[in-house]
Amino acid sequence: ARVTFLPFPYSFAVSSKIEPFYKGGKVQISKDEKHIFCTCGSRVNVLEISTGKIVHSVEHDDQEDITSFALSCDDELLVTASRALLLKQWDWKQAQCTRSWRAIHTVPVASMTFDSTSTLLATGGCDGTIKLWDVVKQYCTHNLKGSSGVVHLVQFHPDIGRLQLFSSSLDCGIRLWDLRSSQCVYCTVHLPQQNGCNIPSKAKRTVPVYEAVEGVVLLPENEDFSQIGVKSKDLHFITAGSKGVLRVWESSTARCVHTQTLSSTFNPVSGEEEEEEQQDDDPRSLTYLLHLPISSRLATVTAEHNILLYQLPALTTQQQFVGYNDEVLDVKFLGKGDSHIVVATNSCQLKVFELLTNSCQILYGHTDTVLSLDVFKKDSLFASCAKDRSVRVWQMDSDGGQVRCVAQGSSHTNAVGSIACSRLKSSFIVSGSQDCTVKVWDLPVDLPSTGADIHQLTASSTEKAHDKDINSVAVSPNDKLLASGSQDRTAKLWSLAEEGSVGLLGVFRGHRRGVWAVCFSPVDQVLATSSADGTAKLWSLQDFSCLKTFEGHDASVLKVIFVSRGTQLLTSGSDGLVKLWTIKTNECVKTLDAHQDKVWGLHASRKDDKVVTASADSNITVWLKTLITRSRKQKSFSYDESLLRYCVVWNTNARNCQDAQAVLQVLLTHLPPEELLQYQGARTHLEGLIPYTERHMQRIGHLLQASMFLNYMWQKMRVTGAPSSMGQDEDMDTSALSQTQPFFMIDKEKGKGSGEETPDAGDDGGSGQDEHPNCPVEDEDDDEVSVTKKASANDGRMENGGVTGTNGNHHSESEESSDEEDMKEDENDHTKTVKCLPVSLPPQCQTLAS
Repeated sequence: ARVTFLPFPYSFAVSSKIEPFYKGGKVQISKDEKHIFCTCGSRVNVLEISTGKIVHSVEHDDQEDITSFALSCDDELLVTASRALLLKQWDWKQAQCTRSWRAIHTVPVASMTFDSTSTLLATGGCDGTIKLWDVVKQYCTHNLKGSSGVVHLVQFHPDIGRLQLFSSSLDCGIRLWDLRSSQCVYCTVHLPQQNGCNIPSKAKRTVPVYEAVEGVVLLPENEDFSQIGVKSKDLHFITAGSKGVLRVWESSTARCVHTQTLSSTFNPVSGEEEEEEQQDDDPRSLTYLLHLPISSRLATVTAEHNILLYQLPALTTQQQFVGYNDEVLDVKFLGKGDSHIVVATNSCQLKVFELLTNSCQILYGHTDTVLSLDVFKKDSLFASCAKDRSVRVWQMDSDGGQVRCVAQGSSHTNAVGSIACSRLKSSFIVSGSQDCTVKVWDLPVDLPSTGADIHQLTASSTEKAHDKDINSVAVSPNDKLLASGSQDRTAKLWSLAEEGSVGLLGVFRGHRRGVWAVCFSPVDQVLATSSADGTAKLWSLQDFSCLKTFEGHDASVLKVIFVSRGTQLLTSGSDGLVKLWTIKTNECVKTLDAHQDKVWGLHASRKDDKVVTASADSNITVWLKTLITRSRKQKSFSYDESLLRYCVVWNTNARNCQDAQAVLQVLLTHLPPEELLQYQGARTHLEGLIPYTERHMQRIGHLLQASMFLNYMWQKMRVTGAPSSMGQDEDMDTSALSQTQPFFMIDKEKGKGSGEETPDAGDDGGSGQDEHPNCPVEDEDDDEVSVTKKASANDGRMENGGVTGTNGNHHSESEESSDEEDMKEDENDHTKTVKCLPVSLPPQCQTLAS
């Protein structure tokens, strides 16, 4: 294909995405321990542990949330249950639904499990019943009643030969069911005799753990777990709960022999050691605990939907996956070669993702929502600020990639909304707060080398910069200038002296609403600003005048940065769009549409070859700079795709459906189905054509039915006073109307009349045969006049004939010849009248009739 280069050849294409894959609910790990299955709304996502990527996803068509699911023991079958009381069986590797059936439960299913043979499926409902299904023979085998409230856990006995099922419900009872008799044979709570179950249990030992326990795992026997306090051969188990730590217990003594020590990554970093009281909604609390026996690991799930993998026997953190980021407020590239990104979400934790594996580190330190981030060009340092009125400096270890807090400062009186780092050296940071002040913080030359020591920062300069909240601050490439943007609709330029003092140089006025972001050009003495008025502007640093205005967003412009060595701008808006602008031509050359909500985060890599965007829709997208090329084949491909989209729109209107059907016939005739299905949204477009096309066909059917009345009327029509022989007309020709093909699929040229009326030599005056079927609608009035005149002439002849007859039938030759001429004229008039009757309607008439 021939390649054509565009005037400006740089654009961006999606390289990778970090999307939410878990929003709460059940989590299950495959038998081979390669995949994690977790629910996300109406989907079940399959996460590959080695790469951290979503490799498969199954979704219910009705968009109803999935309440539970179960994976068979052979990792072949997946069954899901939704709020619509529908069970679906999936071939999850192909993402295909192989079977669906209605659950007999009257309320949604709360728990599910397979037996060891992958034949029986047990479902526990919120109605207190348990049902067993044979997924091979496809029928319900048992209906177990007796539980009180929601059955939130069901599990088959490991020995399938026993045919026993365990269940737990809202009444705090554990029941054992005999599947042979469908009776409850054991229960841990004393209940009145019900279904033969009246045997109370006696616990061998009670171990108080002083927390809400969400998961328990028995430690394998005959293995060395001395690193976590296991000294004897007695039964030991691990608990996970609301305290957010794993604890090892010895069953014989009911004693905790080991408590997990969280690394500095997870511990709240503060100047003093203080033990925080655990809250019920603590984001570190654990909701799931799973054992991976093959790899000797433990998997835990936190209340913030994070999945953590620990390696036994030392319980060291191996991998972390963030299931849901909530609203992402800022994002920056980090590390050598921009291999990582640091993300600030709607929480007090920071998250550092490795782009290659999507593995994550969770950084604890701030006590309130983190609002802004910035990175230094060297030393793998970055800074953060939060609503807790503090700023922090973090450092990434170049060898292991571990991140720790090395400095912190807190002297603002309100939330700190923006932060900026020095560009030449890692010497200072600047913060802007909702207290309307700008502070400069000097960094020491030698930062602490251990995580336990944190340097306390002090502000070297404080300046009241604006009258309202400060949304953004930026430092110039030479570290001599500072820019700030505020809700007071202005941006200001400040000088930065070596001793840290700040001096006002000028004010940029011109935005009609608050300024969201400011950014210095890397090559020119200009400043870029973005505002809530939907525009971005370029300002001169010399005279503070506006050089250019970029208009194109339909909502607030939240971020603006320079790319392509200062020759282009990238802006992100609250409409979810990212736009690429060429500064020289003041033109938007590309619109990047990958988000559904406000794009708060926008940052370019050091090499200027990648861009990362983050949005309030919890999605993080990495864009790779590409060379824009376009081939003729791609152009023609896009033309056909556009035609298909236009056909869908045209087909919704009866006035344009004729053109839509004609174009659609050409597309379906000349393009193979495989190529049509490759178009973006092709299935949706084709599905949208069906209902309107059926409606058009019904309309044509009604028109055909109504046309039958014309034949009936033609047979019943009689000219007043005409002889009986004139009623023996042939049936009206309705072949044109009885064609199965719709009228808008008929070639228009075939329906055009010649406009000349040449009577057939064999036709007589009473013939109803029409040689020209497409008679114009405007001739109908003339036809009625002709019929009226013919009827009047016949009446006159009948009266004359009657009078003549009474006079003895004596006529002269002249009278006879004149009567013969009159008769010939009448016959000719009758022939013309018949030929002008609308035997078959042209397309114009059919449209009018519709």
